[in-house]
Amino acid sequence: MKKWDMRDKACIVGVGVTPTGSFPQSDSYGLGADALAMALDDAGLGKDDIDGLLVGRIPSYERFGLMTGMNPSFCMPIDIAGRFSGVAVMLAAQAVATGAAKAVALVYGNNGRSNRMYYGGGEGGLGNPWGMTSPGATHAMMYRAYMHQYGVGTDALGHVATAFRHHASLNPGALMRKPITLEDHANARPICEPLRLLDYCQINDGGIAMIITSPERAKDMKKPPVYISGYARRDSFDDALPRLDYWYPALSQIAGEVYERAGIGRDELDGLMIYDNFSPTVLFTLDGLGFCEPGGAAEFVKDGTLQLGRGRWPTNTNGGHLSDSYMQGWGLIAEAALQLRGDCGERQIPDAKAIQYTCAAPIATSIIFRKD
Repeated sequence: MKKWDMRDKACIVGVGVTPTGSFPQSDSYGLGADALAMALDDAGLGKDDIDGLLVGRIPSYERFGLMTGMNPSFCMPIDIAGRFSGVAVMLAAQAVATGAAKAVALVYGNNGRSNRMYYGGGEGGLGNPWGMTSPGATHAMMYRAYMHQYGVGTDALGHVATAFRHHASLNPGALMRKPITLEDHANARPICEPLRLLDYCQINDGGIAMIITSPERAKDMKKPPVYISGYARRDSFDDALPRLDYWYPALSQIAGEVYERAGIGRDELDGLMIYDNFSPTVLFTLDGLGFCEPGGAAEFVKDGTLQLGRGRWPTNTNGGHLSDSYMQGWGLIAEAALQLRGDCGERQIPDAKAIQYTCAAPIATSIIFRKD
């Protein structure tokens, strides 16, 4: 079988992750600029070494370029939705592989907490075009249908939340570090039934940046490269939300493509990064990628399957969106790179060689990263 033309043609060589929390003295520009400075230092590069720029949740790429003194030859903004974090990595990898840019900075700045972004509804809330008041309501309806279709309960969500909180307890930068139990999850305040408080992501301010370049240029960097071995996406706009197919067709398609393109099988993965805006999304993703049969994720996640030190598939080892901070996929991708470099301290996956990132959404994406 012919090797995929884009396999290992680009790699992450710099990572910057700012503290997260409430920083009203800054904004998305400042948070992104801080993260970029950290990523450049991490790679041993200066701003003049960067000729590509992609910005996410930063209103004006022109203003950001002015603030940071950058004049790239390849530049574009990324849509506000978190599903575009994976798309950004793909676009940067393609720019490097095709010669459109030699080194691309991906920069994300989010001041959603200080700016009072009410994802849960209300004035200024983030709903959808079909009348749902919030993304949480959409996912609650999807999980209610999932429960009915597959005969499962909410305890499965507790196994997801407690595993990710355990990882956050090992992460000095995570916001929610106090361990929780299954009982804590079951007794948490209902938000939109069947979802409770601990099923929701953590809205905060923060910045993430990554530097992507070619393997040839990576040889001169300070840190070992993390290769972008394979990626796939599927856009599904043929039905309204809530999706009662749980994005299974899209996830099944990209699973078949991403493993073949990366030349890495599912059983060769050492960890997973799964977009967890709400805890049910993790179950939908595991089902759709083929880690279990449809509806089987509720049983699959029991007994610590996703927990570092207990299960086969350590997942969202920084605490994920549920317990670290809702950096809309960007933090999970940065965590994959840090894990493969061995830079994660107490939460390190032993001898991690390959990690898969996946986002289940109207634009479903998956990327497999590996170390040399």
